[in-house]
Amino acid sequence: MNILLAEDDTRLGQLISHMLIKKGGYRVDWVEQGEDAYDYALASHYDVVILDWMMPVKDGISVCRELRSEGYGGPILMLTAKDAVQDRVEGLDAGADDYLVKPFEIDELLARLRSLSRRNFAPIQEESVSFGQFTLNRTSRNLAVAGNEIQLSPKEFQLLDLLLQNKGQVLTREIILDRIWGYDADVSYKIVDATVKLLRKKLDVDIIHSIRGVGYKLEG
Repeated sequence: MNILLAEDDTRLGQLISHMLIKKGGYRVDWVEQGEDAYDYALASHYDVVILDWMMPVKDGISVCRELRSEGYGGPILMLTAKDAVQDRVEGLDAGADDYLVKPFEIDELLARLRSLSRRNFAPIQEESVSFGQFTLNRTSRNLAVAGNEIQLSPKEFQLLDLLLQNKGQVLTREIILDRIWGYDADVSYKIVDATVKLLRKKLDVDIIHSIRGVGYKLEG
């Protein structure tokens, strides 16, 4: 399973991440801010998103509401110290699929995650998607223009597909690096910039826009 964990308590976040990896065998992306959780959730596919209710600046309830307003259909599990019925109702009404009160046992969290992952939340991606004069085929993993195939490297293909999935939205270099090369990859943001440059050259149209100091977005 691919899990997104949003928990601002550094010690607890480290503990939960460690146990999810060690006992569950899951892949975990851990963020400490609500804004980051929102960006990550929309930028990639997660089997379950775990949101801590009491995060600074933007709390878990706000993130949950905003994700649902954007049409996000993935499972969301709320973590909170609040155990009143009214609080549970507020969390569920915000769009959460399940609710776990702190403190909790890791085995219960794992059981909740397994239960959520068995539900068919994930949207079915189209086999091919067209944008402008291009057609990207996810099955054959090729890109065509006017019937002619454009050769893309695996990373270029993944980058283009990621940008297409988030068309019109700015993706930070951090998110791109994590989603394509992996959280533990020993590479720098320069590899993201270099891959974008190569992809732009092959597309030969100005549709991948640089957002200075932030990242990239696809428009056009």
